[in-house]
Amino acid sequence: MNVGDRVAEDAFGSVERELALLFRRARARATDMAREVHPELEGSAYPLLAYIEDSGKVRLTDIGVHFGVGKATVSRQIKALEVLGLVRRESDPLDGRVSLVSLTEEGDRRYSRARDARMGSFRSMLGTWEPDDVAVFARLLHRFNGLIENS
Repeated sequence: MNVGDRVAEDAFGSVERELALLFRRARARATDMAREVHPELEGSAYPLLAYIEDSGKVRLTDIGVHFGVGKATVSRQIKALEVLGLVRRESDPLDGRVSLVSLTEEGDRRYSRARDARMGSFRSMLGTWEPDDVAVFARLLHRFNGLIENS
């Protein structure tokens, strides 16, 4: 293996280690964020709320496709969110057989409060970075996430 190959391998190894650390910390942070929304909310539900908030009203099947999970899993998670009063289901006016899910007023209020706290945390962590560095970081993360989505 030549020097260039070794440098590339070291770089790939560093990326793998840093991503593993990032993912572990993100899972722990998602649990914290979920509890900020509601003390009984599971960590895995926080990204679900974020997707619903971003989508407005969304079909159960679209949630499943977005997260790569089956209908039974989505239905179970949505039911738990309904029980907590964070989301509601309504019939799709274009197809009565289909349910649309959206945040309730309470769900929106709780989610927005937790999201604002998270954004404050990002601002605090990245506040010493140059704005151009933050923009580059965001662009590279977006590019990387696109690779993951398409793999």
